[in-house]
Amino acid sequence: MAASILIVDDEEGIRTSLRSILEDEGYEVATAAGGAEALKICGSDPPDLMMLDIWMPEMDGLETLRRVKEFVPATQVMMMSGHGSIETAVKAVKLGAYDYIEKPLSLENVTLRVKHALEQYRLEQENQTLRTKVQQKFELVGQSPAMQQLRQLIETAGPTNSRVLIGGENGTGKELVARAIHMHSARADHPFVAVNCAAIPETLIESELFGHEKGSFTGATSMKRGQFEQADGGTLFLDEIGDMSLNTQAKVLRALQEQQFTRVGGTKLMKVDVRVLAASNKDLEKEIQKGQFREDLYYRLNVVPVVVPSLRERRDDIPALVRHFMNIHVEEQGLRMKEVSLEAMAVLQQYEWPGNIRELRNLIERLMIMVPGHVIDASQAAMSIQGRAAGPSVSSSAAGQAASPLFAKAYDSLRDARNAFEKEYIGRKLREHHWNISRTADDLQIERSHLHRKIKLLDVEMRPEG
Repeated sequence: MAASILIVDDEEGIRTSLRSILEDEGYEVATAAGGAEALKICGSDPPDLMMLDIWMPEMDGLETLRRVKEFVPATQVMMMSGHGSIETAVKAVKLGAYDYIEKPLSLENVTLRVKHALEQYRLEQENQTLRTKVQQKFELVGQSPAMQQLRQLIETAGPTNSRVLIGGENGTGKELVARAIHMHSARADHPFVAVNCAAIPETLIESELFGHEKGSFTGATSMKRGQFEQADGGTLFLDEIGDMSLNTQAKVLRALQEQQFTRVGGTKLMKVDVRVLAASNKDLEKEIQKGQFREDLYYRLNVVPVVVPSLRERRDDIPALVRHFMNIHVEEQGLRMKEVSLEAMAVLQQYEWPGNIRELRNLIERLMIMVPGHVIDASQAAMSIQGRAAGPSVSSSAAGQAASPLFAKAYDSLRDARNAFEKEYIGRKLREHHWNISRTADDLQIERSHLHRKIKLLDVEMRPEG
């Protein structure tokens, strides 16, 4: 698709000649005789590039530029003037203009400058698209009270420069929380570097964190910058810090205290400006009592404690998470989108999710691949969960703890199983809404009369828990 250009000039001869030149180059070109007309065109069909004359009657180019940037900031604007000044050019750039070109206009100069402006526009659009995709990939999904409280804590801690210690079970999304804190900080445009301390051998972790000089040990054939250096100006996330040896803990503590270190095999002090966020699924206070974690490092890291809730604590977020992961699998793997029946969603919300968000994402991928039809039903969801619980990576006792009590019963038919799931699910929703039929029906997205029939048909108990 050809790039679009809007020429704004009160001189008809300039509009005509520029239009002819740019159309010959393959661009889609529109023209406007003044600022008001240009704003009207931008409101209905914003161009990729606007070539805007500065000196025009009624509304001059600078005022037009200011208004254009208010409601279509992505449009590139090239200012044109036959008798401009450096002061005017500087003011135009401050208002958001990309370039400033003097009249009389030459064919070669115009085509080259337009090409550069549109290339910059394309790069900015690609960058924005990539940034949006990254933000969506690392999005914190859910509106449960637990997630709202977590977001509030992130918004409070993010803008500070304080260290944060993130706790929570495996698979809850501790790295996502760390990235969200980084994105809410003044360091958001600088690097976010994540290090999994549990995945790096003890013999290599010091080199990984602080770098090494050439020849400092066998295999060090060149100088290497460590993660502290790579994160300079940004954020360093130390995941599973509870698995770090006491020796390495001492060196990390020194780096945090002094904001400087030496590479392995080096003598030069390297100074860095790094915000450190750390995470662990272990109880670090118990690790301190066992002599496995340094108390002084714990207090250095635990300035702002954040605990990420398990999926069991935020079951109401499961429908939103399911849709989120489905969209990701559709986009990344080209899988066909599927629907999840109300009964299947109830099954997913009943499960205990020992693997938390990570387990849910993997299970959704499996269902999207394995279910042949367009709709995932309750039996398929239940079988998939039972299949995972019975797999070689989970013991039978763990499977028993993880599975919902609904799965323990043998049903005579799929209809009986569905009825059991619906009865339990509706009962739980009624309790959540304090037995209010209207609010429960709204939550379930069904009519009140339909809910009344379900309650009667399934013999759902209509009384508060005593």
